[in-house]
Amino acid sequence: MTRSESSKKTNLFLILGSIFLTNAILAEIIGVKIFSAEKTFGFDPVNWTFFDEYVLDFNLTAGAVIWPIVFITTDIINEYFGKKGVRKVSFITAGLIAYIFLVITVVTKLVPADFWLDVNAVTPSGEEFDISYAFNTIFRQGLGIIVGSLTAFLLGQLVDVFVFQRLRAVTGPKMIWLRATGSTLISQFFDSFVVLGIAFYLFGNWSISQVVAVGIINYVYKFVVAVILTPLLYVGHGMIDKYLGKELAEKMMKEASADRTFL
Repeated sequence: MTRSESSKKTNLFLILGSIFLTNAILAEIIGVKIFSAEKTFGFDPVNWTFFDEYVLDFNLTAGAVIWPIVFITTDIINEYFGKKGVRKVSFITAGLIAYIFLVITVVTKLVPADFWLDVNAVTPSGEEFDISYAFNTIFRQGLGIIVGSLTAFLLGQLVDVFVFQRLRAVTGPKMIWLRATGSTLISQFFDSFVVLGIAFYLFGNWSISQVVAVGIINYVYKFVVAVILTPLLYVGHGMIDKYLGKELAEKMMKEASADRTFL
């Protein structure tokens, strides 16, 4: 490999890794907000009933909005850098997410300055406002959510890369949509249910039926959006092939598809 090719390969990994890392971390931070998908688009809540007990709507975490970008980036990294590339960026991201949670835990313990409380004590409409309470509520997450999200994230990534490579062994370099959607279909099943099971069943007070009900909503959303965004995978693939050049792109994809182990 020439110096130019090595530089292009390194630059590509840095760009893809940065996109992956930024969106994964941002999704964890903004995920504390729950929004109504139906009301956002001007519809009434669907009020679906599961197990004759839970009425569910498409109420999703704000992090779910950008999470499909992580799916797409994972598949592109997998396409050109294989299992090792996805594993490297996934463990780096998981470590940084853990670091962020640790820092947030520490800073929410700091005693707020009196003037900061005073200048933010009233909302524009004249209502009393406790900014320290709001800050801690928004940023601090429970141990169950932290453990659940990190476990689900890593498990989902490992399953995704494994299924992606298995499908690539069958399809070859063609049918990107099949290995992308196929790996997402399976990996996000684990991601959607593991985080809820750990955070709200093992560490919380949810029943199994409620975990399953909410997990279905999350899973359906993630998969549907991932399918809708599949054309972006082809756009990204085309841009990267043009940047790398046909010969280098094919060489990298061939090397990436050689390792089909799970870990």
